Amino acid sequence: MTDLIAEMADRLFAAHSGNTGLWAAVEEAGLPFALLAEEAGGFGFAPAEALGIIRIAAGHAAAAPVAETVLANHVLGAAGLDPAEGAAVVATEVLPAEDGRLCGTLRRLPWARDAGTVVALTAEGRMLRLTAGWSIRSGSNLAGEPRDDLTFDLPLDGLTTAESPFAADTLLAMSAALRAIAIAGAAEAALALTVGYVNDRVQFGRPIGKQQAIQQNLAVMAGQTAAARAAADMVSEAFPLALSAPELFRLKAGAAKLRAGEAAGVCAAIAHQAHGAIGITREYRLHPLTRRLWSWRDEFGSEAFWAERIGAAVFARGDGGLWPWLTRTGEAA
Repeated sequence: MTDLIAEMADRLFAAHSGNTGLWAAVEEAGLPFALLAEEAGGFGFAPAEALGIIRIAAGHAAAAPVAETVLANHVLGAAGLDPAEGAAVVATEVLPAEDGRLCGTLRRLPWARDAGTVVALTAEGRMLRLTAGWSIRSGSNLAGEPRDDLTFDLPLDGLTTAESPFAADTLLAMSAALRAIAIAGAAEAALALTVGYVNDRVQFGRPIGKQQAIQQNLAVMAGQTAAARAAADMVSEAFPLALSAPELFRLKAGAAKLRAGEAAGVCAAIAHQAHGAIGITREYRLHPLTRRLWSWRDEFGSEAFWAERIGAAVFARGDGGLWPWLTRTGEAA
């Protein structure tokens, strides 16, 4: 089943590599509901199968809010709310409510200008399913993907809300996990592109991939890519812990984002070194991949951000607590 889903997703994103008609094809295939259970209108995929779609989309540099909408529908379903109609985004900031009104700004929301639904939390732990009533200030990240500010001033009466099964820091960790998965996909695609290029590019009568220095760099890039993929696989399998063991999930998500972020920097640098000037050409396929790697490593917590959180969790266990914690097999954090 995992192979069938991956092949279907790969064909879909490859067929819309120019992004024309991409979102319509994504919706027609039902991919926004990949993490939903069958009784909630989804496919009942295992988390690793569903989240593999995000990795594949990233490998094709798909310019669409696939990860954001998959996550939004997942958290809406967990709260007992209806899934989004069209694209959706999850905010990791809390929206303040005062004097019966919802007031505040959510900053740098991915793809917010294309979203028909915004999922946010109030300070009281209520999940909001918002479909209108915001003003927008457009922005973008280094890769040119929308990162927009939304400002709200709405009466609380009449808004669709439910008790949230996720705290704000868990939503942040879930978003970080999806970025780690996307980084793994983009790194894999950049590695494949780089290997193909150095084997095709001939200099002084032989492919540059025959040079020892190039081979050593590619070995480093392959190792970093494998580490990012392992981190992505780990956090994909751990995704249900966001509900059952949120503290443990946050640490796993942080570790995955940290390791994937480290890999992103190394892989992008080696890919451009191997390609030379052609790698920075906007029309060349490496350009959107590495710009996403650089952008995504900083979103939803940098390496330093998650290292501090993981370090704090380690020190909180005191002397003698680190090794049992590292080698535990259950869900206890």
